[in-house]
Amino acid sequence: RRGDVRTAILLLLAEEPRNGYQLMQEIEERSEGVWRPSPGSVYPALQQLEDEGLVRTVETDSRKLFELTDAGKQSVDERDKDLPTPWDEMTGGVSDETAEAASVMRGLAMAFAQVMQAGNKAQMDEATKALSETRRRLYAILAEDAPVEETD
Repeated sequence: RRGDVRTAILLLLAEEPRNGYQLMQEIEERSEGVWRPSPGSVYPALQQLEDEGLVRTVETDSRKLFELTDAGKQSVDERDKDLPTPWDEMTGGVSDETAEAASVMRGLAMAFAQVMQAGNKAQMDEATKALSETRRRLYAILAEDAPVEETD
């Protein structure tokens, strides 16, 4: 599912100015890791909001931050307060097991990225083999018969 990046950005900027990376991190944190919008969705949304006059860029300490304009603040104020936030919509119905598995997957992706950045050729090859084996094992799990639960 895709979340409502636009509304998420407006709501977060209503709290304080942020850069694009901070917005992505905050959305991920508030959605308990279930949703992390990509730069390819956040930055175009920020540009569109800026074109519409709802956000503007400000330079602070040579960093580019986004903040709401008066029109952006009005847009947030006019939003129905009873509506769930976009990050709450994304976490609705996600089991604890799914959230835990997603967290493990993010950790795996970060470890793989580190090997690809800092590893030598042999380490990169070994990491690639490990991921291929993991993928095969995951499909094998689906192919197996489900275990029968014992009843008392």
